[in-house]
Amino acid sequence: MSDLLTVISGIVGVLLVASLIGWLLQRRLSPDGRNEAIENLNARIKAWWVMAIALALAFLGGRTGVVILFALCSFAALREFMTLTNATRADHRTLAAVFFIVLPVQYYLIWIEWYGMFSIFIPVWVFLLLPIVSALSGDTRNFLIRIAEMQWALMICVFCVSHVPALLTLNIPGYEGRGVLLIAFLVIVVQLSDVLQYVWGKLIGRRKIAPSLSPSKTVEGFIGGALSATLIGAALWWMTPFSPFHAALMSLIITLMGFLGGLVMSAIKRDRGVKDWGHSIAGHGGFIDRLDSVVFAAPIFFHLTRYYWGA
Repeated sequence: MSDLLTVISGIVGVLLVASLIGWLLQRRLSPDGRNEAIENLNARIKAWWVMAIALALAFLGGRTGVVILFALCSFAALREFMTLTNATRADHRTLAAVFFIVLPVQYYLIWIEWYGMFSIFIPVWVFLLLPIVSALSGDTRNFLIRIAEMQWALMICVFCVSHVPALLTLNIPGYEGRGVLLIAFLVIVVQLSDVLQYVWGKLIGRRKIAPSLSPSKTVEGFIGGALSATLIGAALWWMTPFSPFHAALMSLIITLMGFLGGLVMSAIKRDRGVKDWGHSIAGHGGFIDRLDSVVFAAPIFFHLTRYYWGA
């Protein structure tokens, strides 16, 4: 508990400093609220306060609090994703099963720590059964597209996201009862990587790394942000069962996965002609816009940790 309180205190300290900087910048550069960059920065800081408070309360609530929080995040993200698909009235029963059966069952399996089932429930059982339910509706228009979109939405918004609270189920010798710190480590490193890539890109960014997918991302920003997040992850080794070297290595891996995941999600948004997945979080877009990096990093982080450090 003392380590968790230290982490929460550190996050609060960082947000206080960020809030002060945002306030000073607004007074000097945007007193009339017309500087879009400053206003967006302050909107993001306010949103981070809300998200940090939600995470802190979930962490203090233990396994149940964390599972409930990420189940709600999955529900909101899935709702955002499905609004951009080709689902029709014929898919109503399938969608009802996705939201009110598949999603709760996946998180229940994590809550009872049934690894053998929650790891295959969606990619095996659900992926085979859902097309059957939709096929029985008799509507074959865009059938393959509708099913593929629904399965991809489940993979991204439920299966991958659920690997964050699944970190609490890991049995790591000498690390019992500290799983919530692994979640904090994952979220802090991945989210800081996003922020630092943005900062480095603004400071020294010149060459676009993927202009057709995300014009704001640069090679310099990516390298600077990834290396900075890796160093921070190494410094946070005490939160994990890793050595400083392994903490740095794991940080680099999840940072890379987070970056690549962001590109994939940007490609989907480009395909659908939208800038953000939603508008639920002021300054951040939708839930998927905040989860996209964690989505790709969480399963890799979970399985690497389980394979190399689990009992």
